[in-house]
Amino acid sequence: MSRWDAFIGLRLQGDFIIAQIEFTDEPIMDALGRLAAAQTTIIGQRLSLRLRDGMDARELSVTLYHEILEAAAVASAHPPELLLDFNEGDFELAAQKMHGKLGAATPETLNRMLQLYDFPQ
Repeated sequence: MSRWDAFIGLRLQGDFIIAQIEFTDEPIMDALGRLAAAQTTIIGQRLSLRLRDGMDARELSVTLYHEILEAAAVASAHPPELLLDFNEGDFELAAQKMHGKLGAATPETLNRMLQLYDFPQ
């Protein structure tokens, strides 16, 4: 059993589910054609994450916080007001703060982060 198995099928605040986590050594590009650490595909309430292989533990944790917060905000029919004007830099800063406040990203801390940002249970 991999340490990532605990994340697969995880029901998140806001009624989202982590459907898949994939690691790749291929380059990941963002919507502007820049190299990225991760990419999340959203289909309905299901989030599929593609993460760059080889990140250290801190970078991986911050990336998970970032991807989950951003995906939940984008996929939500009514995102929390605090997130309405967030840009990429704001999501990154929020992820850094969550890592500092909650520690390494776990199923529990991802849900705690979404709770702190007022996503419904």
